[in-house]
Amino acid sequence: MDVEKAFHMTGGVGKTSYAKNSSLQKKASDKVKHIIIQTVEELYLATTPKSIGIADLGCSSGPNTLSIIKDIFQTIQGISHKIMHHSTEFRVYFNDLPTNDFNSIFKALPEFHKLLRQDRKNCPPSIFMGGYPGSFYGRLFPNSYLHFVHSSYSLHWLSRVPPALYDEHKTPLNKGCVYICESSPSVVSQAYSLQFQEDFSLFLRSRSEELVIGGRMVLIFLGRRGPEHVDRGNSFFWEILSRSFATLVSQNCMDNNECTLLFLFSGSNSDQGEIEQDVFDSYDVHFYAPSKEEIEEEVKKEGSLKLERLEMFEMDKGEDGSESYGTQVAVAVRAIQESMISHHFGERILDSLFENYGRLVDEEMAKEDIRPISFVLVLRKI
Repeated sequence: MDVEKAFHMTGGVGKTSYAKNSSLQKKASDKVKHIIIQTVEELYLATTPKSIGIADLGCSSGPNTLSIIKDIFQTIQGISHKIMHHSTEFRVYFNDLPTNDFNSIFKALPEFHKLLRQDRKNCPPSIFMGGYPGSFYGRLFPNSYLHFVHSSYSLHWLSRVPPALYDEHKTPLNKGCVYICESSPSVVSQAYSLQFQEDFSLFLRSRSEELVIGGRMVLIFLGRRGPEHVDRGNSFFWEILSRSFATLVSQNCMDNNECTLLFLFSGSNSDQGEIEQDVFDSYDVHFYAPSKEEIEEEVKKEGSLKLERLEMFEMDKGEDGSESYGTQVAVAVRAIQESMISHHFGERILDSLFENYGRLVDEEMAKEDIRPISFVLVLRKI
């Protein structure tokens, strides 16, 4: 599967869209918003550029990206007023894969511009915004073009499913699991780790060339606490997704001992769909939760970026309204994974799959907390 062509958050503003189901990401990023604000303040005071370039990498299509741009804008406006430096213009670039629903962002911009200007009627600032489709695993912008780069909950997505998950005969090596699990052979975790190293090092090199000297980056992404890849954190959510598939699958072995997977859909028997077992076994997610040490090692190897801050924090688990935590997680994961699952299996399994997923998350949370962690990094171009 070509990730760049198939992967995108669910667009629009419908019931299953990312725009409607990204509140968990918003809560988590709000926990470290003070770090973003502090970094922007330090950057602006150190450089006071007349034209400041800001990129949001992995912007998706919901309200979260405009919310953080608004915070950055207001921070710079406040500082520029204090130091009597009022000529700054803003260049804001929204980046995601070409399949992203950029139209939803563009449709929101007129109201967003109005909001930014409502307190600046006498001297409205110049702000220019545009979309930059493409993978951030590679160059996107000219040399020394950006002052500030922000990326929230995007860098745990790899550029591809690691090819080493398959042997020389294209046989999957991680059968029954969509990510690293207890039964995965060691080659699986090694393949994911190597793919992260390749991708993250390319990301750092690319951004280093695009940032001005003294430019900053704030990166927020999922990770893990220690060297073990399997824990009751982010990897456990993928284990639950594997179980959710299993609840929709029964093995139907034919007389010739060839087995198929029978997906049991809600409704009549005519709604049942049948797929070959290798279709399920070949589904792996292009995700990786790195450790603190892995992140530090890649930054050190790149050499031109100084790691000024690296903090770990837990995701909030508070329940909103009548929805359980499992339901909140299920709709969030569906908004992210729907494009890939639909591409691989078809759309008919989605409702049943994520109903099971939400239920299983709630069952596990009743036994013991699932404690996924995130990292926030602050990097400076030296």
